[in-house]
Order: sequence, then structure tokens, then C-alpha cells
Amino acid sequence: MVRILALDYGEKRIGLAISDELGWTAQGLPTLIRQGIARDIATLVDLSRERQVDEVVVGLPYRQNGTLGLSGERVLAFIGRLSRQLSVPVTSWDERLTTKMAERLLIEGGVSREKRKLSIDRVAATLILQSYLDARSAQSPTSTDPLSAPARKASST
Repeated sequence: MVRILALDYGEKRIGLAISDELGWTAQGLPTLIRQGIARDIATLVDLSRERQVDEVVVGLPYRQNGTLGLSGERVLAFIGRLSRQLSVPVTSWDERLTTKMAERLLIEGGVSREKRKLSIDRVAATLILQSYLDARSAQSPTSTDPLSAPARKASST
């Protein structure tokens, strides 16, 4: 059994999602409103302990051409600080287009603009985590789908 916490790190909010104990599905958690890096990390450390997390996955925002921009550099700095405070691995994961995909899903679901703003980070974190879980499953020796290809792993810290 493995429990994985995913983060969609943003300037104002951090979207959160957690896996089930089998590591198959992702469920959104309430979004964390940013309160400063030290407080944010303390909250995430507490959450990781409470939920008995075995790994943390952080979405890394690559540009479409595969390079990291300023936001990607900020996320890497955050990952560095977070990994020094946690006793579990912190892994970065390519999150390209997850926010756009989350917004599209919410629009298709008829969610109002105001409610989308409150939900988009949670949905993006859920998409990040589900893609990570699917890639892990595809790489597993018990995977039976020969056509499933793992998503591109951004990097690991």
C-alpha cells in the first residue's frame, strides 16, 4: 500500500490531491491558500504526516517547447525547500496543460466561472496525480496493457 500526495503549486494557492491506499486513483483535497513559504511547507508537512503519505508529487510547469520558465524555476526552488522538510521522496512531474484541461472539464461540467476559480487548483492536482499513478501502473510488471505508455517524468529530487 502506498499513499501519494500531489501538489499543483501556484502563487496564490496550492491544489492538493491524494491517492487511495492502493495507489490507483486520485481524489482532490481542499485547496491550500498560500500564507508564505514557511507556513505553506509546515502545513504540507503536517498534512503528509496526518495522511501517512509515502511520496509527494509536485507538478512542474514546462513550456510547450520542453523548457522551464520562471514559474518552473519557482517550483523547483519550492521542491528543494519542501524535500528538506519531509522524510518522504518529493518527485516532480510534467504538468503541461493540466490547468487548461481542468478548466475545460469544469466548463463542460457546467461549473460557474466563480466556482471554477475555487476548484481549478484541486482538479489540476488530481489530474497531475492521476497521470502519475497511471504511468506508475503502466511501468509495473503486473501491467497487462502493452499499449500503455508511461507519461514523461519531468525529474526526481
